[in-house]
Formats: sequence, structure tokens, C-alpha cells
Amino acid sequence: MKRLPVIIDTDPGQDDAFAILLALAAPQLDVLALTTVAGNMGLAQTTDNARRIVELAGRPDLPVHAGCDRPILRDPRPVPEIHGETGIDGWDWAPARHPPRPEHAVDFLVRTLSAAPEPVTIIALGPQTNIAMALRRAPAIRDRIARIVFMGGGYFEGGNMTPAAEYNILVDPEAARIVLRSGVPVTAVPLDCTHATPAPVGWSETLRARGGVVGGVVMAACAGMMEFFEIYGNRKYGTRSRPLHDAVAVAALLWPDLFTGRLCPVDVECAGELTTGMTVVDWLRQTGAVDNCLWLNGCHDPDAVYDRMADLLAGLPRL
Repeated sequence: MKRLPVIIDTDPGQDDAFAILLALAAPQLDVLALTTVAGNMGLAQTTDNARRIVELAGRPDLPVHAGCDRPILRDPRPVPEIHGETGIDGWDWAPARHPPRPEHAVDFLVRTLSAAPEPVTIIALGPQTNIAMALRRAPAIRDRIARIVFMGGGYFEGGNMTPAAEYNILVDPEAARIVLRSGVPVTAVPLDCTHATPAPVGWSETLRARGGVVGGVVMAACAGMMEFFEIYGNRKYGTRSRPLHDAVAVAALLWPDLFTGRLCPVDVECAGELTTGMTVVDWLRQTGAVDNCLWLNGCHDPDAVYDRMADLLAGLPRL
């Protein structure tokens, strides 16, 4: 089976951790590297988290490159109230044994994409600052990007940080606008899609029970992170279970048959008095703008998503 080359741009985050682990476990994907960005936590913490996650997965060889420590025009906006002091609370993480690579993530993206023997898919799990900066620095790399799959935005579901804006877009709306206007094929996995893909109630116990002799540590870490991640979301929304937003983005890449959506024009509001960070989705194609984004808005079978996810996670670490 030919494997799809991917780079993961991330700001871990428990749901980022699940997404990274899922991508590393998936036989369809060849993860070339992780690039980190300031988002859920500051850059030093997100980079340390990324190293811890790949080492837990048995992939200490995987390059991790630290990137932009702030949005293009705005102040950082970490959210420890959601993700805890480390960003990946819920498990007693061992310190990372290996440092990140010295090359800046933007330099890495430009160099790697420019030299790639085939176009690379980018999975964007946080603010899109690194990707936007790379596209601005070297516009020609857009031809070496097969697709950008990003978790972010909301249309039917509105926002989760303001009435209009989802977190990843709100933190750096200018970056998201650059990406959407770049001409690169884009798939958005917004709140519309992730809220339609909640984890089964009690899924953390399923994960813990699935931990065998080899995968027990990974599954225990996942169970702990899931329990922590649900505390804030369940309290806010009055639910008994929450979607793993970023992991759903990887699931949509792996199993597109389980998801629904529409190709349509999408842009980002960067200067609204009440709507900064809003993803403006022309679902009915009323503006005459060019279709630039496959906007996912549903999931046929959420239980199948999490069953498949658990099956793959149980195969880690890769020893």
C-alpha cells in the first residue's frame, strides 16, 4: 500500500495528542515530521508536548521543529483552563528524552516542500501561523502541497470561543485567511463536523480496557487525557461526552466515507466588531466566489470513527 506523506502542524493539546498518535498508528500515512506553533499553550510547551507524544508512540526518530511563537498580528492566547498546565494533562508524562530539531518550522516547511519528490499533505491542528508564513515566504511551495486538512472554524455550529469564532481560527485569523486564499486544496474539519462526531460515553474506559501488554502505556495515557479533556467541555456544553476535535480531522483524512461536506467558498473575518475569527462559509454559493474549501459538516457513524481509532491506537507504540 502506498502511504500518503504528511506533515503535522500542531499545538498539543489533548485532542492534538490523539490526532498525532492516530496518524502515527495509521498504515495509510507516512508522517515526515511535526511542526509546532503557539496556540493551546506557549511554543516551548507545545514543542515539549510534541516530543513527549512521539516518544510515547515509539517514534523518537521523528523530527519535531518549533515554529512561530505568536500569531502574525495578534497576542498569543493560551487556554490552560481547557487543557491544564501542560496542555496534555491527564497523564503523568515522562520528560522528553530528545530535543527538537534546531531548524525553524517555517524554514523546514519551505525547504522540505520545495524538495519533496511528490506533493505532501499538511494536517493543521492549531493556528495556521507556520503554514501561512511559509506560503508568504515561498509562494511556489503551494504546488508541492497536495492538500491542507485543518481543524478549525464553524458555520452551522457557530464558535466555541466567541459566538462567531472557533479557537484555532480566532487565535490567528490572518493566517487562516492566507491559507484559504492560497490556491492550495483545503479541507476544513470545523465544529460543524466535530460536534457531529462525539466520542461514545465512557470511551476512556474502553481505551483503558483495550491496553494490552504492548499498548498498555499508550492506552492508559489516552484514557487519562480523555477524562481530563471532557471535564471542561462537558461542563460548558452540559454533555456527557466530547468530540476529540483534532483527532476527528485525522479521521476525516483516513476515512472520508464516514463524513459529509460540500465544496464551497470560505473566507475569514479579520476585522469584525463582533465577528473577528468567523469563518464565512458561502454554503449556498451566493457570492460568486471561487470554491476553495471542502467544508465538512457531518459524520455518518461516530461510533465507527472511535472504534477504528481505538483499534489503531492499541497498536502503539511501534517498537
